[in-house]
Amino acid sequence: MSPRRPSRRWRVAFGVAGGLALAVVSVVVGFRAGGGDGVTPLPQLAAFLPWLLVPGGVGLLLMAAARSRTGIVWALVALAATGWFVRPYQSAADPPSSPPRAEFRLLSANLKFGDATPALRAALRAHEPDIALVQECDTRCVEALRTPELRAAYPYRVIDAGDPAEGSAILSTYPLTEEPGVPGTLSMPAATARVGGERLRLQVVHPMPPMPESMDAWRTELGDLRDAAAARGGAPTVFGGDFNASQDHEAFRDILDTGLRDSAMLLGRSRTPTWPASATPLFGAQIDHVLVSDRLSPAGIGFPELAGTDHRAVLVELELR
Repeated sequence: MSPRRPSRRWRVAFGVAGGLALAVVSVVVGFRAGGGDGVTPLPQLAAFLPWLLVPGGVGLLLMAAARSRTGIVWALVALAATGWFVRPYQSAADPPSSPPRAEFRLLSANLKFGDATPALRAALRAHEPDIALVQECDTRCVEALRTPELRAAYPYRVIDAGDPAEGSAILSTYPLTEEPGVPGTLSMPAATARVGGERLRLQVVHPMPPMPESMDAWRTELGDLRDAAAARGGAPTVFGGDFNASQDHEAFRDILDTGLRDSAMLLGRSRTPTWPASATPLFGAQIDHVLVSDRLSPAGIGFPELAGTDHRAVLVELELR
């Protein structure tokens, strides 16, 4: 006795459901292929591009159940295109051929309105970074940074206070000179550190998130960061922080196209999620980055979890040549 085939009504239902799933995947991947970020909700969905393999796979199963050859081909093309763009935008780095002039450890952390200030203090003690780039440093954060313990550990600092998310800070064990930062709704200060006899430019990154009401600011501020990266000159440079963008956003790729390199990509960790922290490491997007110019090489990277924030921190071992 042969198994019963799905009725025509069920095949139509499977086909419609599969088409809806594949339509979402196809539109997002289409904008990724075309080099644009699109309008809401496409930039938000693009941040989770690897996870579009799930609805793509569901669409394939539904099209198979609907016995739709066209639908099956559509699903296979959508899955292949998604898989293609899941690859790192930049390739892993070759091992450096010369010894470093200096080595230092850098931590970038978003404190979520300052709520993770106690966790930041613990991370500074545990990991002992030489430089820390802090975002969403509120009044509580500023007070903590002014305690004798942290003043002694990080005597050089640039602090732009602001509540609840506007504040940022640069902490350093190396002498710092404050520089003009990139203007934005949220503070993005900059400084020059003296490391190994070289001037090292540091830029905190924290553009507005791509929410429906702030899309224009998101694009503008990432564009301003791209312009600052392109005009950086020959000094070794670090752009670090919460970019509110992943490699699947054209606005972020435009910054990489200036010649800055993503430490996580160089070390084969380009898909390690940093947000939302409650879902990592199984799910999420990598929107926190440490970008470096060509005289800096990442030797190691980690993503510490900080209690009180929805971001994982980024901890990078850097070598200056």
